[in-house]
Amino acid sequence: MRLDGMRSFAAPRETVWEVLNSPDRMAELMPGVEGFEVQDDRNWKANVKIPLGLGGLRMAINFEKLEERRPEFARLSAKGTGVGALMNMETSFALSEEAEGTAMRWEADVKIAGPVGSMGQRVLQPIVTQQVQNVLDALDRQVMEASGGGGAQVTEAEDAGPPAESTPDASADEVEGSSGGEEGIHEASPQAYSPDPEGPTHNTQD
Repeated sequence: MRLDGMRSFAAPRETVWEVLNSPDRMAELMPGVEGFEVQDDRNWKANVKIPLGLGGLRMAINFEKLEERRPEFARLSAKGTGVGALMNMETSFALSEEAEGTAMRWEADVKIAGPVGSMGQRVLQPIVTQQVQNVLDALDRQVMEASGGGGAQVTEAEDAGPPAESTPDASADEVEGSSGGEEGIHEASPQAYSPDPEGPTHNTQD
């Protein structure tokens, strides 16, 4: 799954850069963090509980900063393991100055394997999209705090299409082979996701 979008902040580019490149602040951006450890300035790891339904999915995720050009670009990888799922994710962001503050273009390429991955993209994409939206909302708050509470106004600068179709009544064929139910994960759970019409854009090529 590939997702991308634009975000604008009423804060200097250097402030946004500092928030995005602080492992401690990154831990606060991620929903469901239960433990966090910084190994060095390029590597850290987190234990998270992803809300995929009853009980959620616990994963251990290792993060690595692959590339950075201060204060305009960085690229990260994240590799996670959990019961019933393997995750590989690569994200990047590019910051540019604009009249009202800072514009950020971001991209994420997410791959999920294992029984959870077999639930199908139509089930997983709204969940991933909602989690990305949660991270962006948390980033808004962090930038506002780092800029002295000046109110980092945020706008969605671009929308490439409607949000992913949510399928709480996904057919048995789509989830055949999934052990999600055995792990307390159910794609029909009302807690699984909450599609946001203002959320990230997405690409369903993968």
